[in-house]
Parts: sequence; structure tokens; C-alpha cells
Amino acid sequence: QGQGEVTKWVCPGPSLLVLFCHGQLLPWLRAEVWLGPEGAWDQARGPGGAGPCQDSTMLISFSTDELYNETVAKAFLQFYEHTAQVVWNQFMEATWNYVTNITNKNREEMLLKDMERSQHTLYFGTRAHLFKIDDFQDPDVKRMLSKLQNVYKAALPKDELQEYNQILAYMKTTYSMAQVCLSEGPCLPLEPDLEEIMATSRDQEELLWAWQGWRDAVGLQVRMTFERYVQLSNKAAKLNGYKDMGAMWRSAYESDTLERDVEQLYEELQPLYLNLHTYVRRALYRFYGPQLINLRGPIPAHVLGNMWAQSWVSILDLVLPFPEKPPEDVTRIMRGQVRPKKMFQEAEKFFTSLGLLSTPPEFWKNSMMERPTDGREVECHASAWDFYNGEDFRIKKCTEVTIEDLLSIFHQMGHIQYFLQYKNLSVIFRTGANPAFEEAVGSVITLSASSHSQLLTRGLLSQEEVNVLMSIALEMVAFIPFAYLVDLFRWKVFDGTIQKAVYNQEWWNLRLKYQGLCPPIPRTEDDFDPGAKFHISASMPYIRYFFSLVLQFQFHEALCKASGHVGPLHRCNIYNSKNAGKLLEDVLKLGSSKPWPEVLQKITGETKVSTKALMTYFKPLLNWLVTENVRHGEILGWPDFSCTFGNLILIPPPFQPQTLPRATTAGSHRYTARSGLPPPPPLPSAPLSHPPPWARP
Repeated sequence: QGQGEVTKWVCPGPSLLVLFCHGQLLPWLRAEVWLGPEGAWDQARGPGGAGPCQDSTMLISFSTDELYNETVAKAFLQFYEHTAQVVWNQFMEATWNYVTNITNKNREEMLLKDMERSQHTLYFGTRAHLFKIDDFQDPDVKRMLSKLQNVYKAALPKDELQEYNQILAYMKTTYSMAQVCLSEGPCLPLEPDLEEIMATSRDQEELLWAWQGWRDAVGLQVRMTFERYVQLSNKAAKLNGYKDMGAMWRSAYESDTLERDVEQLYEELQPLYLNLHTYVRRALYRFYGPQLINLRGPIPAHVLGNMWAQSWVSILDLVLPFPEKPPEDVTRIMRGQVRPKKMFQEAEKFFTSLGLLSTPPEFWKNSMMERPTDGREVECHASAWDFYNGEDFRIKKCTEVTIEDLLSIFHQMGHIQYFLQYKNLSVIFRTGANPAFEEAVGSVITLSASSHSQLLTRGLLSQEEVNVLMSIALEMVAFIPFAYLVDLFRWKVFDGTIQKAVYNQEWWNLRLKYQGLCPPIPRTEDDFDPGAKFHISASMPYIRYFFSLVLQFQFHEALCKASGHVGPLHRCNIYNSKNAGKLLEDVLKLGSSKPWPEVLQKITGETKVSTKALMTYFKPLLNWLVTENVRHGEILGWPDFSCTFGNLILIPPPFQPQTLPRATTAGSHRYTARSGLPPPPPLPSAPLSHPPPWARP
């Protein structure tokens, strides 16, 4: 259009705007809001006055020059704000109703509200593209308009959007309702029954039954729709200007070097994981014997105490460094003293001890803290919810009275605290500085809740310091490669590197390469083991957990410094520190209104994610692990492969491994991964009398 030519947002055809003009539009566009002569949204002009659309005239009319007018842009954003809170609240309510009472009726209502949300997103996203923001002065206006321009799945044509929503609902519901049935007896859901078996059973045949049964119940069903899910995901991403869905997911981190950065972080953490893996493998060898555990091979994935082998803390009794001083059974003590609600109150007490906000009454009234006993089918996967009205925040969790669930509650309450702190920002900025920040906030509090001094202060534990660090490492260090590979797998699925014909094979290639794990029984392409993980069936990005794992230690170090802590980082407990709380509060209040490196610098003084604090935290344990592994002449890694896939046996290229301390070797150095990833660099060697440089004080 030429200079000065009028741009009209009219009521064309059967569009949303036509419905708006005739008073038939969705509730979010029935708002009594109109652009007045000074560019502000005039709420006095409603249906009773000179309404915004009379006889299908324009909603907004301005010249091309006004596309550069920040006042008009701000008015547009006010209109978005007014409507978005309504739309998102209704969508969250409908989704909550479905996941806490899985019925066809609730499912249809959720899908309807999801379509309305997508219409709203598309409506404002396309119009946000009209503004010429390069010359705008207000950085907040520029950032909000830029964020609005990404419309995600709403970019899909209506019929494909409906299909996509149906697929997403099917995959998530399949996961939530799956059960594994005994040949004679009841059918068991994942939570709490199958997870309890995986955590407490030491019968490898029972573990195999639960492991295989869950994958048969979920993976086989999810596979039927996964290829179409990938196709529609990629189409939505391309319509938003990205090459595939993986690229669109990564865009949330506002970094062109994300893949390189995450690989570098993984490589820096690899020595810690390899030493833990090697130590745990020998402990399992002592318990299960050579018929199941090969001291030079990968670990079978079903004997590590967790359905996905992402956390190994449940086998602490088998790997405890000082078994003569075993830890007290904290879960047993808790079960005799507390109910689930009390666990949430304890978590809130920690946050308020820092001077942070209390949860509103609606939280205690509306949250689902336990599995309902009225027969409803529910989604038990723990999650925190913001209902976008500044008052209603909830947690959904089928809480069991265990120490693991207590720490999980601390994590979820961290999400709630984030919601409370940024609730006064624009809806556009009501997210974490990046997705990993959201996860790290709750996790950083669990470091204090788990710390030796905190547990001793509360009278819960009495054990050697290294035992405490081991228990934390089994939860966090064991998680490192899994947190990395889940999205590594999906990025390669989305970009076509991994094709449908080898989905499951490539999943196990990555698990073998990075985790040093094997399936306990041969797998084939008839199986779809990735789908047995919630975040894959629910289409939720996962790399946030890898970044947050590292970030939480950076946060912990900064908060400990603010609290005045002196001494080893793993002994720090920020409970009751108002200085630490104020530093955290200042960061949480920003939401995503600033680029995340600026937010990170505000709390840590650094602009990059760094593994230094994490390695410092676990340094005493790493030194101990290296000493133990050297003493036993262990080989780091898994040069002897015993994994089978269908009729294939994975055979590494020729390699002559050496025992410690002459060299440390990782399985990935001997394994040509089909994913095409370059192998990590060789680990340093060291003479017997000295641990490797990265393990020294």
C-alpha cells in the first residue's frame, strides 16, 4: 500500500470479525472495548453506543503511517490483554475439568475451548505482524508484539488443527488411562502401583513384567498416531516460519547456538555421570550377579528403580557408600505423621520463610492433591496451573506420602511461586524467563530441602555426608543424559534424520550411547518405547529439564552467597534467608519480560548457563567415586555390548579399552551411533596416585 493509504481491518466473509460485528462472537470478542480517537481503548463505547462494527464496517482503521505509531500498538496490546485473560482462563478451566475427570463430555468441551484459544491466537498473531516494530522505542511493546507473532499450532488450517488436537488428546489420554493387568488379579495404573513396583521390587522378573507391560500398554497405541503427529507438528512450525517443530521449540530460548550449547554442557558433565554409572553398575553386579550385570557393559534399564531409569534414588539401599550407617527410612517416618496436604504446607512454609508470597485460599480449595476416591479417571502426572485471573493457581498431583513426593511438591510449589510473582505482568510475559527457569525455581529450593544441614535440622536423617550426596546424585546426576536425549531424539525425528522405520531402534541407540542402558528384552519396530514417557505422549518439550538441572545449581550458589553461607556448597541451606528470598523475588517478578541472559545475570552475575556450580556441589562425591572406581580397576563406559534389537546385535567398532587409572573410556567412543552425532571427546587420563584434574579439590 502507498504512503497514507488507509488500512482497514474489516469484517470480510464469515470471519471472526463478522461475528464480532453482529454480536455473535466468542465471549472474548464481546468485550466492550473500542479504539478511541486518541488511540486508547475506549471501554465506554459498547453495544449500547456507537459500537465498533455497525453494518459490517471496520473494527480498526488507520493509515499506513499509523503502523509505526506506538500508541496504536499499545492500544492493540491492551485489547489483546483484555480478551486473552478470558480465553486462557476458559481453556484452562476446561482442560482442568478434563484431566481431573476424564470423560468424553469433558474431552469435547476441552477441544472446543482449545479451538477458541487457537482462533484468538491466530486473530491477534496475524495482526501483530502488521506493525512495523523496528522503529518503536518501547522495548516492552516490541517484545510483546514479537512474541504475539508466533501463533504455534493455530497456524494450521481448521480441519488439520482439529485433527491435530484430536491426536494430542488421544496420545495424552492413552498414557493417562493405561493399566497393566495381572493374569489373575487387578489391573494396575502407573501411579502409584507400577511406580511402586519399579521402586521397591528387587525381583528382576517382576521388574521386567512391569517394565514391559507399561510399554505394551502405552507405546503400541501411541505409535499408531505418532507419524501423523510429526507431520502436522512440522506443518504448523513451517507456517510459523521455522524449518520444523524442533526448531520452533528451540526458539523459546532465543539462541542460535542452543544445540551446540547443550552438547557442550553435556560433555562437561559426562565425567560425573560416567563415574556414577560405573559405581552403580558394580553395586548391581554384587546384588544381581554376572548373569544379569556385565561389568564392562550397559545396565539393563529395568533394575534402576524407575520406569524410565531417569532417577536411580530408589536403589539407594543397593549402592549406599557406607551401608554400616544406613539412612533412616524417611518415608516410613512421614507416613506415621503427615497427610498429603501437610506436605504442601511444609513446602509453602519454606517459601514464606524466605519472605516470598503465600498461596491464596483458592489454591487450597481447588487443587487436586490426592487421587480422587470417587471413581473418577484422572491424569496423575504432577503439574502446576495458572488460570490467568491473578487469583486461581492450582497443583494437580496424586500425592503419596514419600520423601520423593515431598521433594516433587517443593518443585511444583516453585512453579506456583513463579505464577504469584509475575501475575501482574501482561499475559504475554506470564511465563518463565525461558522454559528452564520455570523448572529451576522449584528445584533450587529442593537443594536446600535435601541438603545435609536441612535434613539434620529437621531431625530426618543421620548418615555420612557422602551418603547424602549419593542420594542426591542418584536423583540428579543420573538424570543428566536422559534429560538431554529425550529432545535430541525428537529433534531428529522432526528434522527427518530419524525416519519412522527406525523410531524405536534410534531411541535405544541414544539411550545406549548417552545413558549406557540396554532394554532388558529385545525390542523391535513393532514397539514404540519413547511413547511410554509422558512428555513424548503429551507433546511437551523436554530440554528445559536438562537446562534447569544445570541452572538450579547456579541459582543455588547465588542464593547461598546472598544468604551469607560460608563453606561447601552442598551444605548450604537458605531456609529463613530474607536476602536470598529478595534476590529470587526480583528475578521471578520479571517473568519473560526480559531476555533470559539479562535475568540470569541479575541473579548470578553471569549471562551463560554454566556447569561450574553443579560440579562444585558434587566435587566431594566425584572424588570419592573416582577413588572407588580406581580401587576396583573399573572401566568407565560400556565396551562390551549385550543389547539386541530385533535380529540385530549392536556391535561397537574395534577398540582396546583400558582400566582405570590409565584411561577412562566411555561407551560412546566405541559406538557408531546411527543418530549421526559426533562422539564426546576422550576423557582425561591420570596416574593412580592422582585423580583426574576435573575431580581434584
